[in-house]
Amino acid sequence: MSQTPQEIQADIERQREQLAGTVDQLTQKLDVKAQAKHKVADVKNRATTDDGSPEPALLGAGAGAAAGVLLALLIIAWRSRR
Repeated sequence: MSQTPQEIQADIERQREQLAGTVDQLTQKLDVKAQAKHKVADVKNRATTDDGSPEPALLGAGAGAAAGVLLALLIIAWRSRR
């Protein structure tokens, strides 16, 4: 079945719009700097409360990790002196 010139033109315009959308999506995926900024903002939002202070759970985890490292260093120092 043959198409009218108007149908062909409409099909061309539709394909052009789809192609433009695909190019826009690829451009966003290839913009590494923008992706990095978005990731940093996302991590910062998850790590802080609404007023900008650190999440209490993260402070506890950080203190626990620091205590663990300190304990490991003390054990190593104690064993090396024996």
